[in-house]
Amino acid sequence: MRDLRRENRTAVLRRLYFDGPASRLTLGPATGLSSGSVSNVVAELIAEGLVEEAGSVDSAGGRPRTLVRVTPDSGFMIGVDIGETRIRIELFDLTLTELARTERALASTGPRTGRYDVDLVVAHLRDGIAEVLRAADVPADRLLGVGVGVPGIVDHGEDGAVVHGQTIGWDSVPLERLLREAVDLPDTVPYRIDNGAKTLGQAEMWFGAGRGARSAVVVLFGSGVGACSVTDPMEPGRALEWGHLTVRVRGRRCRCGSHGCLEAYAGAEALLERWREAGGRPPAGADEETALTAMLAAAHPADPATAPDITALAVLEETAEYLGAGFADLINLFQPERILVGGWAGLQLGERFLRTVTRYAREYALRYPASRTGIGLGTLGPEAVTVGAALLPLADFFARGGRRPEPRPSAPAPAWRAALQDRV
Repeated sequence: MRDLRRENRTAVLRRLYFDGPASRLTLGPATGLSSGSVSNVVAELIAEGLVEEAGSVDSAGGRPRTLVRVTPDSGFMIGVDIGETRIRIELFDLTLTELARTERALASTGPRTGRYDVDLVVAHLRDGIAEVLRAADVPADRLLGVGVGVPGIVDHGEDGAVVHGQTIGWDSVPLERLLREAVDLPDTVPYRIDNGAKTLGQAEMWFGAGRGARSAVVVLFGSGVGACSVTDPMEPGRALEWGHLTVRVRGRRCRCGSHGCLEAYAGAEALLERWREAGGRPPAGADEETALTAMLAAAHPADPATAPDITALAVLEETAEYLGAGFADLINLFQPERILVGGWAGLQLGERFLRTVTRYAREYALRYPASRTGIGLGTLGPEAVTVGAALLPLADFFARGGRRPEPRPSAPAPAWRAALQDRV
């Protein structure tokens, strides 16, 4: 019975969140619940402050129907994007209205390796989380959780989330434990840490260009490249280390240490390096975003009288072919309904570049799955990873039927454990 009540609450909360406000009458057919179950669940949620009345609508000849919706300030989430150039921290209410944000720049401690000091990152998160809570005057115990998007592979084990970020020099970093030790938050506030491409995929599937699709691959194109495969729009996708797919045997050295990875040709860092090697001249001292803007301006000058930079055009064309071949692999392997491109570099390169990538993808992929896959840009902007990170604790909250995590009851250890420990 407890499980059934939780599932009923989850069904009502999700329907109100994605399609509300709604009346009790329309919630029945939308959730598959009886009118009595809907009334009981809505009454519970209103009593707990999670749902509130939101006006009324006329009915066909009867009394007006009262609408209900999710209460915006009934909970709060923090979303964190640990990118490869900066950390972004945002505080949202339950309806994803941004209440406060802060950013911290990151600097590499080694050439091209992106080795970030773990203690510095943890300190940035500690100070940034405190800053956004203070700026919005939100008590820490009102948080549903803190979601964190990171580069690399995330392993969830007994020590919490452990990050294996080879391109940034992180080897088995127990990030969740470090955050719990450093950040002043109640023990009841959960941390949800996952790959940045996965959080981007969650955001685009729930609110962006992935809405309505049954399956998709969402590509994160920034300093490097990554992807997330989604086969159920309501469930978290699966992070793919797509950027380290080998596209050229014994090719360029990748920052992961291997050779011939897609990221060694198609990430923004590699793209700019190849332009520089070919004779291009990025602005001195410019960051990657500014340098990529300069490269695009050189290749496609706004003034029709200005000749385009042939070197920049050639590097972009070659990059598009490498990405197209990578997209073809995604199409052949996963046969998704859509491939969506996000991340600051992907959005900056834009539709014109994506059309060239799409042409190469169709050339390299099998015809049938390629004909059934749409390719387009994400619609949530370059900061969608932060939104997706905030959705990680929100998704857990919905799955629990709108209830906060309860502390696990303590239980005595099995006798064999104490006996063997004594032997050790």
